[in-house]
Amino acid sequence: MQDKEYLMIPGPTPVPPAVYAAMSRPVGGHRTDEFARLYMRIVEKLKKVFQTENDVFVLTNSGTGALETAVANTVSPGDKALALITGNFGERFAAIARAYGAELIELNFGYGNDVDLKAVEEKLNEHPDIKVVLATQNETSTGVCNDIAGIGALVARTPALLLVDGVSGVGAIEIKVDEWGVDILCTASQKAFMLPPGLAMVSVSEKAWQVVNGNRSPRFYFSLPACKKVYGKWNTPYTPSVTLFYGLEAALDMMLAEGLDNVYARHALLARATRAAVRALGLKLLAEDRCASNALTAVWGPEGVAADELRKIIKKQYGVAFAGGQGDVKGKIFRIAHMGFSDKMDVIIAISALEMALAQTGYPVQLGAGVKAAQEVFLGREQK
Repeated sequence: MQDKEYLMIPGPTPVPPAVYAAMSRPVGGHRTDEFARLYMRIVEKLKKVFQTENDVFVLTNSGTGALETAVANTVSPGDKALALITGNFGERFAAIARAYGAELIELNFGYGNDVDLKAVEEKLNEHPDIKVVLATQNETSTGVCNDIAGIGALVARTPALLLVDGVSGVGAIEIKVDEWGVDILCTASQKAFMLPPGLAMVSVSEKAWQVVNGNRSPRFYFSLPACKKVYGKWNTPYTPSVTLFYGLEAALDMMLAEGLDNVYARHALLARATRAAVRALGLKLLAEDRCASNALTAVWGPEGVAADELRKIIKKQYGVAFAGGQGDVKGKIFRIAHMGFSDKMDVIIAISALEMALAQTGYPVQLGAGVKAAQEVFLGREQK
């Protein structure tokens, strides 16, 4: 059917009708008392999601812009940065630090693996002058979730700052900024926050501010001091995307009405069902269960069938969009997102399309096996 599509990629994700409705209201001025009250409400709601009392800024740029904001405000040329890499977006975070002149120390754990805390501890001990540690909460390219609490406990013993890429994780997977010692958290609108692309949200700790205010790297649009200067007036230093602010408040209201514990439980349930379905179809998962993401699932393409060709069939024949592989696993895996405005029937539809596409390629699939496995999880009947 024309224009009928099921978006199962890790960004942009489906946008709820309530969010579209909020964004369709007439645009107001961004230098008004009304906007200031809106911004204040949004920040208070974001603090609940982040579990923080730190400053939280809403920036009009992408998730990558949030990562650059974190680096530009904390890394001066020659500073040591420890990059914890578990996939394509960990590599991107490291590349940003390199662009700002950091002396990069890389710990690359490979695609499909999570961060080894012992290796992090060894590097921190070996280099006591590390200024920042770059970590990814949810590695979008591999479906791996890293132990931010564990990393934070190690970094907290040192003068270093912990900068966390939470772009695809926050809102789907719990984050405790203050308790876990996250100095700068970066996330964005188009993933679990159920908005179109265009906003980034960044929290900054008191420990981070001491570094930010003395940092030597040039910055203008990405300047956190510029944001802080007008923060007390609930304003933004430059023109914000007012329409997306309207949508962000609506999305936060949906999340808080559902209850954050329920939001995280829903994502965990969808992940379990998806992984059970994939296994029932005889396919291999990229990430181990112990570090598997609740936001998306990465699957190896079946032997003899190109992963991207399989995705093309699923998209063209059934209107279901899966994401492809990136970096080292480009062309080898496909990724099924189940974050944000997703529920049980989204998973059922996605698995149904996968089964039919597999059958079309000649893969020996038992139609209904994956759907049944997912249904068993949803009915609470999965085998432990």
